[in-house]
Amino acid sequence: MKDPGHWLVSPWRRSVVAALAGALPVLAFPAPSWWWFAYLALVPWMLLARSAPTGGRAALDGWWGGFGFLVAVHHWLLPSLSVFIFLIAALLGALWAPWGWLVRRFLGGTPGPGRVAGALCVLPSGWLMVELVRSWQGLGGPWGLLGSSQWQVTPALRLASVGGVWLLSFLVVTVNVAVTALIAVRAARVPALAGLVATAAVGSAAWLWAPRPEVTDRVRIAVVQPGVVTGPDQRFAREERLTRALAGQHPDLVVWGESSVGHDLADRPDLTRRLAALSRETGADLLVNVDAPRSDRPGIYKSSVLVGPDGLTGDRYDKMRLVPFGEYIPARSLLGWATSVGKAAGEDRRRGSEQVLMDVGHGLRIGPLICFETAFPDMSRHLASDGAQVLVAQSSTSSFQHSWAPPQHASLAALRAAETGRAVVHATLTGDSAVYGAGGRGIGPWLGTGADTARVFEVPVATGTTLYVRFGDWPVRGALLVLAGWAVAEGARALRLRRSVPAPPAPPARTVRDSPVRHGR
Repeated sequence: MKDPGHWLVSPWRRSVVAALAGALPVLAFPAPSWWWFAYLALVPWMLLARSAPTGGRAALDGWWGGFGFLVAVHHWLLPSLSVFIFLIAALLGALWAPWGWLVRRFLGGTPGPGRVAGALCVLPSGWLMVELVRSWQGLGGPWGLLGSSQWQVTPALRLASVGGVWLLSFLVVTVNVAVTALIAVRAARVPALAGLVATAAVGSAAWLWAPRPEVTDRVRIAVVQPGVVTGPDQRFAREERLTRALAGQHPDLVVWGESSVGHDLADRPDLTRRLAALSRETGADLLVNVDAPRSDRPGIYKSSVLVGPDGLTGDRYDKMRLVPFGEYIPARSLLGWATSVGKAAGEDRRRGSEQVLMDVGHGLRIGPLICFETAFPDMSRHLASDGAQVLVAQSSTSSFQHSWAPPQHASLAALRAAETGRAVVHATLTGDSAVYGAGGRGIGPWLGTGADTARVFEVPVATGTTLYVRFGDWPVRGALLVLAGWAVAEGARALRLRRSVPAPPAPPARTVRDSPVRHGR
């Protein structure tokens, strides 16, 4: 009988298996939301990489696995990116090539307890570096970070308040490494079990001792979700009707979704007057979102704009981090043809320059975010550090209405709430809208993609500072130190090995009798 591994001798078969193994973690994210599967999802991928015949093949296993992971997590982008999704996944998948090599380096063959103990530190650190690099906005941003799959697990949310989504990713990978070692390396059960115990201890310590936000007040925030409506004027009219129904419910703030207003309000005083009238009827300021050319500067901006009973208040936030191939095309002179094969932006949106806080009355200070920006933990952390009492995110997923995108997007707000200790209102144009309290727990049911309604949520206002807001991305800095320490140790080891190799014996010296000159040669 042939060895089962014989089937993987073919490089192409092995690459397909690596891509499929890399795609498995997507099941831990919404819509399936098998959060528990995240702690096992990397095991097949690591078992494959550790069995690679060479370090180069292990790197290819990492590359192909990264390709499968990115395609799976972003598969709903296919209608917008078309063939670009495969090209982007192939390029960014290369980030996992060093990680695949590290898996074989630490877990390949028959590693001893020391090597397995090193794997429990180095492999999660390497994974974190991959997530850090691909989180750069120009490379697509931090969508699908492994730790964000734990958005509905209360102990994990407590950990997020300590080290953000980065700490969750680190610990999830640590568990996967320990399970892989338990399966493949019998002699390394002690360090593998120690890794699992240490992970549980870290979670328990965070649960007991991490600072908890203290709720001092509650505000009533209304979310207006009109659903899919064709045309900016028809959409405005429906939002107006839904908002008018809030009269008598005493909201402190009314939030419309992303691109809820398709005209610059400075150019349309009639729309501004209608919004001001709604503010007077409801007794609350309106936070709308304008997606239109600016009258005071060139270009199209996506902007959160506050409107009060007397009209525009002057508070405005222009979106800073844009979606590549969605709101702008990188190197448009070279890649502009993407508009003909997908739903890429016909005209690039312009970027804002800084984050802002808005005082919306009733003593409430909010920090606005727009759509894609809720994926970036640093943006919500800075708003909380600057004094935001509630974070308000305006979004729209109309292009991906019946995909996994709306629930994935709504789930990110839970992580941002847990990280910052501030409630997050995720208001969308088309769903899913969701509200989370200061610890990341949901408030009321989501407004699904089929909803066409306006709803008031009782939102807690909390004080206090989480460890993540105070110390920032310390797990990332720790991972960098681990990798740097390992690199120094490897360099010192290589130097010792070179010095310990005995010098080759010198050739015997020729005597006068052996000289070719003496013998006439």
